[in-house]
Amino acid sequence: MAKSYRWLLVALSLSLGATTAEAQGRRGKKNGKDEKSAPAKGGKKTIDLDAAEGDDKGKAEDDGPVTAGEMTEAAAQAKRLFDQERWGESAMMLKQVVDGETNDDAGNRQIAQYHLAIALYRLKFFQASYDIFRRVADNPNHLKFKETLLWLAKLATQLPEPADIIGAVGKYSKDQVARFNNDQQRDLYFQLNYLLGRSMYRQREFQQGIDLFSNVKKESPYFVKSQFFMGISYVQLTKSAPAVRAFQRIIDALDEGIEGVEDEARMRDLANLSIARTLYSASTKLDQNNVPKIDGQKIGYAVQYWNQVDVASEYWLDALFEQSWAYFMASDFPRALGNVHTIQSPYFPNSFYPEADILRAVIYFMTCQYDDATSIVAKFQTRYEPIQKELNAILKRFEGEGSEQKFYEFLIAVRDGKANLSPAVEPIVKIALSDRELLRNIEYVAVLDQELERFGTANKGFQNSPVGADVEDNVKLAKTNAIRKAGELARRRYRRNLTELGEHLRSAQKIIVDITNAQRKKLDEEIEAGRWSQEDAYEFGQVKPDEEHVIWPFADEYWRDELGFYRQVMQSQCGSGK
Repeated sequence: MAKSYRWLLVALSLSLGATTAEAQGRRGKKNGKDEKSAPAKGGKKTIDLDAAEGDDKGKAEDDGPVTAGEMTEAAAQAKRLFDQERWGESAMMLKQVVDGETNDDAGNRQIAQYHLAIALYRLKFFQASYDIFRRVADNPNHLKFKETLLWLAKLATQLPEPADIIGAVGKYSKDQVARFNNDQQRDLYFQLNYLLGRSMYRQREFQQGIDLFSNVKKESPYFVKSQFFMGISYVQLTKSAPAVRAFQRIIDALDEGIEGVEDEARMRDLANLSIARTLYSASTKLDQNNVPKIDGQKIGYAVQYWNQVDVASEYWLDALFEQSWAYFMASDFPRALGNVHTIQSPYFPNSFYPEADILRAVIYFMTCQYDDATSIVAKFQTRYEPIQKELNAILKRFEGEGSEQKFYEFLIAVRDGKANLSPAVEPIVKIALSDRELLRNIEYVAVLDQELERFGTANKGFQNSPVGADVEDNVKLAKTNAIRKAGELARRRYRRNLTELGEHLRSAQKIIVDITNAQRKKLDEEIEAGRWSQEDAYEFGQVKPDEEHVIWPFADEYWRDELGFYRQVMQSQCGSGK
């Protein structure tokens, strides 16, 4: 009974947040000056993303089916206001040009649209700005299609991942990104390779994504995240060796003191966890008779990497439990049961690992300790069947029209401890609704709320103008969609945990059936032989102390420094057959 890992999903939802991390480093004006004038950290030259604005009638206008002729006086005035950085006034006038009220040609309306998006960005209406840039990115023939790529990169540092900047960057080609591969724009080149690589990953174009991730070098803050997604891309392609190398490069880079990595300890733990999972998956193969064949060496290496996950890490219990299955596959039952003993200690009252009891029951069954296995299953069913019933009842409250909004409100109530759940299910629901992808969606809604607050403090003339109405409507629509998506995502997470619990309960019932059949077969053999055969009990896991360890028998009291070191000696009750 092998563990069916959903580790890739977990890694994606827990890991890079790809990138709530990117929402760091939000910079506005400093001492009244725009951010572009500030020198980059470490003395590196700051990339001026406005540089592409220079000549509105340059080569870019010749790339599309429309051209820009002479501007009307109204359009020229809008551009003068823009050049003077009078963002609100220019935005109102540019909106008139975009809407055709000034009778400018199509080319000049496209240029005005591009400048309007920049003006809204400068006003910190990032969502409204992104909505315009996204529409430009949807039109490869737009006169400002190429220049928009730079602004998408800039917006990726202002809006969380659920805004889907990655999707807009995916409209561009590898060659269009490659034009930034020069000394002055190298940082931007690395960022765009990462974003486009993420888009390729979403589209399951894994090899193309790998090629893009490989362009991101160590001097980039996107290097570690690129290596992570390179690793899981190789896993999707069932290429374990290069996957392990990609994850190992993360550890090596952190050891070398790479800069610009958010939460280095977490990334190190994720890399170790990912290597262990990859090696474990590669350690089991089916032979020609569909019988699992175990590569003990790979399992041994996997265990070593699980052991590298820090005890203080949010992933330590996951590593400990996954390691239990590796020990089980290697028939090291004492260590497998010892890990479960740690997981179920009072130090982790809110942990939710129902499958741990299934593993215990299977081990007892395999060592022919049928009464103990039956007892474990019975206690498991007694505990989790009422929980399953209550979780189902909660889910039924969120059906029908508007259920996504209701589930989002439930998600927030759970996060804030105001959901009025029973003590039995509250920690389970919190765990189900606490992954990083959900947190990023909540963050996105908060960012949109902040944008609406900024709009509320804007000049009344701007608020009441057509462009102001567009900004407000756009942000409100984005918020509605974000809440709907977050609610649906939370409901899927909840339902997935509930489905898994149902699978564990069915596994428990199957174990009871297997125990009954095994006991009947054993009794039949004994009756047929005409005697009660003497069983040869044999022992798993004699623990021997060494210079650094002593044997300390468990006496119903847990000690924190013993967590992870427990062993349970097993006496098999199966006949040797000799």
